[in-house]
Amino acid sequence: MTETTGTRRIKIFDTTLRDGEQAPGASLDVEQKIKLAHRLARLGVDTIEPGFPISSPGDFRAVQRISREVEGVEICGFARAVQEDIDAAVRATEDAQRRRLHMFLSSSNIHLDFQLKKSRAEVVELARRMVSYAKRFVDEVEFSPMDATRTGDEFLFEVLEAVIEEGATILNIPDTVGFALPEEYGAMFTRVMRGVRGSDRVEFSAHCHNDLGMAVANSLAAIKAGVTHVEVTVNGIGERAGNCSLEELAMALATRGESFGAATGIRPEEIYATSQMVSRMMGSPIAYNKPIVGRNAFQHEAGIHQDGLLKNRNTYEIMDPERLGIPRSMIVLGKHSGRHALRHRVAEFGVELDAQQLEELYAAFKEKADRQKTVHDHELLQMAGQAVDRALEPYTLSEVQIVTGSGTHRVASCKIRDNDAGTEAMYTGGGEGPVEAAVAAIRSAVPEPVEFADLELYSVSSGETSAGEATVTVRLGDALHRGTATNRDILMAAAEAYMAACNRAVREARSAAPESRPAAGAEAGVR
Repeated sequence: MTETTGTRRIKIFDTTLRDGEQAPGASLDVEQKIKLAHRLARLGVDTIEPGFPISSPGDFRAVQRISREVEGVEICGFARAVQEDIDAAVRATEDAQRRRLHMFLSSSNIHLDFQLKKSRAEVVELARRMVSYAKRFVDEVEFSPMDATRTGDEFLFEVLEAVIEEGATILNIPDTVGFALPEEYGAMFTRVMRGVRGSDRVEFSAHCHNDLGMAVANSLAAIKAGVTHVEVTVNGIGERAGNCSLEELAMALATRGESFGAATGIRPEEIYATSQMVSRMMGSPIAYNKPIVGRNAFQHEAGIHQDGLLKNRNTYEIMDPERLGIPRSMIVLGKHSGRHALRHRVAEFGVELDAQQLEELYAAFKEKADRQKTVHDHELLQMAGQAVDRALEPYTLSEVQIVTGSGTHRVASCKIRDNDAGTEAMYTGGGEGPVEAAVAAIRSAVPEPVEFADLELYSVSSGETSAGEATVTVRLGDALHRGTATNRDILMAAAEAYMAACNRAVREARSAAPESRPAAGAEAGVR
């Protein structure tokens, strides 16, 4: 991300692999952590905190291997104010090109009384001793007084002055339980920077949790107050309600940087791919309305909004999703959509409608949109095909039968029409799961080398009659293509979504090279 003269550089400290992994059910194995660490380095973070080395042999190995294998970023070892923790963090990070040790110790009365069972004097003495010990091995030592926002200035200042005297180089003042308000958090940093002796010799870092939904706002307030490091996680994942979201903070500074006089080194074009990788590996779905990376973040259904966007994107969007690596799909067709959006979407598929055909399509579209939340592209093309009296998709999935049960092998049979050739045939496929079997059957009908990339499944309502929505991503060459379908039968939804994604991939590939079409049956599969 480009920095301008006079702009402060905010260093992004990513703790997705440590604090983020503490979200229930989000644990990662060593190989997954290494893959994500490489992705984070590509994203442009300054520091990676890969784990808690003393916590398990697996975490130690992950931190150790990331220290050895991931270049161009600082690696941080996490530790309690305990000598064994520090030793483990030092050993795990010893091969890193650049490293930091991050030590934490509780400071609030409620933590001291009920968790540590120590007096304030004992905490100060322990903080001094452990920071001094860590400085024997590591030049960059970060100290975090846990639950700082509920500690009170007098004791907080005392602890911070003590660790500065012992050689701490970065002071992280965390809002551990997400209690602070933005004006309070920013003001706390201002008081610390003015009132703590030696504060001019250290750097300051913010670490915010999202319990009241203010982690990003609090982090921005800290930046305004002068901090130069912010601790974040991808997708805001973390304990309880999570942490400050990396992508939200980075894009807030990219979009409103002049208000803060600050910028990061994050590469926007890598945000979406990183977000998707974290979501998949941690098994943590992204909320539809999540800023920046949520499915609805750059989608519009209201007719007035769609009309404005088609005339000028800036009417209703303050960021360009394609700059973030997000596939462009700004128009969602639903009951609020108008004729302008409908004509535009059909035209994207190379279909021009006269006035009568548009009215016929619009009437059919509105009837369908009243029955379901969203009209997907393959459904629209089916209706548009009826209006122009010809099939618009390369293939039509006519029938699906899947044999499943408690055994290890499932079999699917799919009747598929090749609309270009005017032929219809039955294709079969097998797999360990029913979706795998259906994909294998459909793949055998498509001669292009389409690769299955991803599947997302959601329930669109509640109760036993709920419909399921499936979104399938496929790869053809270097391009990704998505298809979405909704059906009361979730297996049908997955099959229809895969067929829709294949149709999109094939249509675009044949449009780019109309003279080249592989022979049917070129891909492996049972016909």
